[in-house]
Amino acid sequence: MKKLLFSVALTMAAGLTAQAQVTKVDEVKKQLETTNLDTVAWTHSGVLSIGTNGGFLHNWAAGGELGSLLINGIFSGRLDRLNHRDIWSNALDMTYGLTYNYSSGFVPRKTDDRIDFTSKYGKLIDTAHNFYFTGLFNFKSQFTKGYDYSLPNWDSVPTSNFFSPAFFTTAIGLEYRKGSDITFFLSPIAARSILVDDYYTLRSPEGAFGVPYGKTSVFQMGAYFSGRYVFNINKNMVFKTRLDLYANYLAKDTKDSTGVVIKKDNPGNINVLFDNLFAWKISKHFNLTVGATLMYDNNMPFSKTFIDENGVEQPKNEPGAGLGWVQLKQVFTFGVGYKF
Repeated sequence: MKKLLFSVALTMAAGLTAQAQVTKVDEVKKQLETTNLDTVAWTHSGVLSIGTNGGFLHNWAAGGELGSLLINGIFSGRLDRLNHRDIWSNALDMTYGLTYNYSSGFVPRKTDDRIDFTSKYGKLIDTAHNFYFTGLFNFKSQFTKGYDYSLPNWDSVPTSNFFSPAFFTTAIGLEYRKGSDITFFLSPIAARSILVDDYYTLRSPEGAFGVPYGKTSVFQMGAYFSGRYVFNINKNMVFKTRLDLYANYLAKDTKDSTGVVIKKDNPGNINVLFDNLFAWKISKHFNLTVGATLMYDNNMPFSKTFIDENGVEQPKNEPGAGLGWVQLKQVFTFGVGYKF
C-alpha cells in the first residue's frame, strides 16, 4: 500500500512539474513578444491562409459572371534567434492569387503576387533603451509573369516576371526593438540594387522599374527606414502593420539622347510601402484574413492611356485611375488557415 501511495504521489508530482514547465515556457514566449530578455532561444509566429470563392449563374435576371473561381493564399511568418545580447530575426511575406472566369474562357488571371523577405542581425548596445546596432538584408520580387489585363493583347505583353524586377537592399543602422512585436530600423547608408530583364527596359526610353533603357540593373544609395508593429488582440486575432521608406541619394532626371528630360526624379521622391494584415482564427481549421497594401514608387508611373493594336492612343477604363501613381492592393481571404 505504501508503494502504491508513493507511486501515485510521484506521478502527480511529475505531472505538476511538467505542467509548471509548460506554463513557464508559455510565459517566457509571451514575454519575448514585448520584452528583450537575456536568454538563448528560438521564437516564431505566423499566419497561413488559403481561400477560395466560386460562383455559377444560369438564366440569372440580374446578370453577372456565369462561372467564376478565385483562389488565393497568404503567408506571413517570423523566425528569431536570441543569443543573449545578439538577435537574428527573419520575416517572410508571400501572397499569390488567381481568378478563373467563364467570360475569359477560364484562362487564369493573376490577382496577387508577392515575395518579401527581410533578415536582420543586431547587437544590443543600450540595455536601458533597447537599441541595437543592426545589419539588414531585404529581397522583393514575385513568382510569375504579370499582365495589364485592360489591354486588348495583354497575353502577349507581360509587364513583369520573376526577378524582373528584383530588389535587393542591404543596410547598416540603428534599431529600436522591444521584443519581437515592435521594431524601428533607421539607416543613413542603404545600398539597393534593382535587377530586370532587358525585355522590359527596351520597351520604353525611360527604361523600367528605375533601370535605364537597355540595361539590366541599377545601383542606388540612400536612406532607409523600416518599422513593424504586431498587435496580438487575443490568442486568435492578430494585426500586423509595416512602414518602409527609401530615399535614393543618387536619384536624378532621366534624359533622352537629345538631352530632353523625359522623367523627373530627385532624392525627395521617397519610395513608400505601407502594409497591413489582420488575421482571425475563427476555428481550428478556418481563418479570416484581410490585408491592404499601399505603395508609391516614382519609377513605376501610371498612364491613363494605352496604345492599341492599330497604334492609336486609347484611354484606360480603370476604376482606380484617380489614385494616379499610388499602387493599392486589397485582399480578403476566408478559408483553411493556420496561426502559429
